[in-house]
Amino acid sequence: MSQPSGSTSSRDEEEIEELKAADAKEVHRAVREEGEEEVNRPAASLLWSGLAAGFAINASLLAEAALHTGIGETPWRTLVVSLGYPLGFVIVILGRMQFFTESTITAMLPLVTRPSMWTLKRTLRLWALVILANLAGTALTTLALTHLPMLDASLRDGMVSVSEAILHHDAIATFWTAIPAGFMIASIAWMLPNAREQSFLVIFAVTYAVGVTGLSHSVVGSAEAFTLVWAGKIDIGRALFVQIAPAVIGNLVGGAGLFAVLAHGQVRPEMPDGGSDQ
Repeated sequence: MSQPSGSTSSRDEEEIEELKAADAKEVHRAVREEGEEEVNRPAASLLWSGLAAGFAINASLLAEAALHTGIGETPWRTLVVSLGYPLGFVIVILGRMQFFTESTITAMLPLVTRPSMWTLKRTLRLWALVILANLAGTALTTLALTHLPMLDASLRDGMVSVSEAILHHDAIATFWTAIPAGFMIASIAWMLPNAREQSFLVIFAVTYAVGVTGLSHSVVGSAEAFTLVWAGKIDIGRALFVQIAPAVIGNLVGGAGLFAVLAHGQVRPEMPDGGSDQ
């Protein structure tokens, strides 16, 4: 005896809906709601989570240093060493820690959807607290790794060698190379709602592309800059004003100024009041 066609059809439709990727409007809403939760978090929560992210992102530098130490001079050395770059991002993003470049889009969407002075203040508050906490985390962690007996000398030397790549960029070059990096990292937050079980691969692919091309990321770049400061290679002024500050601004331009605005622009005409789908 056959099953009622109505229940079978309903079940098939539910399975199809589960398999369908969310459209741009649904992704916009998911990312925006995440941003609304973030801008309303207590300052202490943002600071502690941002500090944890600053600690964790150093896994990228450590992994690159280990690969750099184990591989001799070869034409493909950069391709292999850069395989370590995504590790910190995987920990931070899948661990749901507050991360500056990811928050450029999540916090920006509520602002462009419902512009107001209150939302602007909350967005700026979020960015300021998170970047300060991220930088504090990278500064403290790299200080410990370079001065305490946590690593062997070869690995510490590897951290310095990997970090010296940022010395090829002056402030202007750092700013311009930070724009595509900000755009690409912001795109991860946009893709994750549809990534599901492939979240790891999405994060790995995008961040590997950032690392292997030598683009400037404000938080990873700060870990590299602070490593060079603690090793006596550069002074704190260069670290802050040539390497870190231009990268922060460039990441903001790429993440909030370009990706978030473009992502909002593609769905804005479909929203009932031209701005909000609520």
